[in-house]
Amino acid sequence: MNYYMVHTTYPILFLSVFARQLCLPVPAVLFLLAGGALAGAGKLSFSGILLVAILGCLMGDLIWFEAGRRSGRRVLRLFCALAPDPSASIRRSKSNFARRGLPTLLFAKFIPGLDGIMPPLAGMSGAARTQFALYDAGGSALWSAAYIGAGFLFAAQLDKVTRFTSLVSNAVVLVLGVPLLFFFVWKLLRLLHMIRQIRPLHITPQHLKERLDAGDKIGLVDLLRFEDDPQDSRVIPGSVRADPLKLRSKVRIVLPEHVYMVLYCESGNSFVSARVAAALRKRGIQRIFILDGGLAAWKACGYPLSAPRDPLAELMRLGIQAFPPPWDASGPESAPISN
Repeated sequence: MNYYMVHTTYPILFLSVFARQLCLPVPAVLFLLAGGALAGAGKLSFSGILLVAILGCLMGDLIWFEAGRRSGRRVLRLFCALAPDPSASIRRSKSNFARRGLPTLLFAKFIPGLDGIMPPLAGMSGAARTQFALYDAGGSALWSAAYIGAGFLFAAQLDKVTRFTSLVSNAVVLVLGVPLLFFFVWKLLRLLHMIRQIRPLHITPQHLKERLDAGDKIGLVDLLRFEDDPQDSRVIPGSVRADPLKLRSKVRIVLPEHVYMVLYCESGNSFVSARVAAALRKRGIQRIFILDGGLAAWKACGYPLSAPRDPLAELMRLGIQAFPPPWDASGPESAPISN
């Protein structure tokens, strides 16, 4: 805490909080605690610290709000792509916002994950900028005041805890830091290996269209549930919709000879498709491809679209076996849909 008390000033407080709201790894909470301790010692103004913290939060959140207005779905993918279940993460966030609306911003900063995704969701919903700013300022004030107040009331105790923590942290770094470093390097090497494996598996929309027109047996798998966009449910003709999380973790698929699988999602960023393809290849499925550019590239070529097909009927037509089925049996995509 001594380090933060020495370096805490109004500009540093503003920059640390602003950087935190931009999702940068800055310990803004520690600066707020130190600022509260300095306010208790009469070296800084409590109201001044609170004001710069609110401004830092508000400016950072307004950037995400405007990003949500202009390209909301891309921003949501940015926040949720690395979640264990991106589709569920997006749906849960939208459900929370739909139930409570802008008042969610009053407590969102106290809930990890919800804090970052609420401003772009508000922008996507078409909320007025003034209303968003008022609610966000209210939530920022509550969140900032909680940490500044804790620093104000418990400055001496915080300093003792910090000294003890510094001793413990050195031991923790020695015991856990080195293994974690090796684990990180191992995960990075696995990611690079996956990228090398996936790179030759891309297929262009033109090549896919040629093979479909030639009558090749291709199982098209649409991963658009990750995008969670109910406004446009059209897919490449012959596609079925599947949950990417289930495909990666639970489903055992058996492909007959001369049957291929092509995965795609909405955007040109094929990270979701690549993760699914890598997981399926580990289970022995080699005849699998990723549509280069996703559905957006297919649309750009002017190729036709249709409603999703009944998954069970399509799997039976191609002779593909899937255990358990990678779709929600109660969802709309599980019912037969005529093209």
